[in-house]
Amino acid sequence: MIKRALWQGLVAGAAGGVVMTLGEKIEQAITGRPDSHVPGRVLERLTGMGERPGKQPLPVNWAMHFGQAALLGVLRSVMAHAGLRGPVASAQFTVVRLTNDQILENATGVGAPPATWPRTELVVDLLHKTVYGFVTGAVADALAARSGPGPGRRHAAVRPGRHADAGPLPRTDAYGR
Repeated sequence: MIKRALWQGLVAGAAGGVVMTLGEKIEQAITGRPDSHVPGRVLERLTGMGERPGKQPLPVNWAMHFGQAALLGVLRSVMAHAGLRGPVASAQFTVVRLTNDQILENATGVGAPPATWPRTELVVDLLHKTVYGFVTGAVADALAARSGPGPGRRHAAVRPGRHADAGPLPRTDAYGR
């Protein structure tokens, strides 16, 4: 499962990152909001690279933007392979994406807590990260579905709902073989 989750997650996360970026570019064309250089600044701090005032080089910004999107996609793929699929799982994953951003941005001193942001910036960020979370989830779910329902879904199929007396599935590989 891990090998599949790794490559499928990188694909799913990259797809989510591309769609999120396209949405950002459309939104920026409408609102006039400038590009964010926060991803590049975070990467500079995390790696000890020399910091530049003002605009960050596009390759540094994109390395963090798309690298983070792809790497987090692996987690969403693991969720899908375990049987956590669909809109609820994508919503859960979106919270993870937002949390990851805030940990990195605040721990490096590049960002500030969202509660201190202007409301319009907060709404825009939530919108774009939600697009990322749901696109990544849709791709991860579709790829994982090719391997079967996953252990969580197989367990749920035995006896729907939560029951105190329902034990675990018998030991097998992750796909019931």
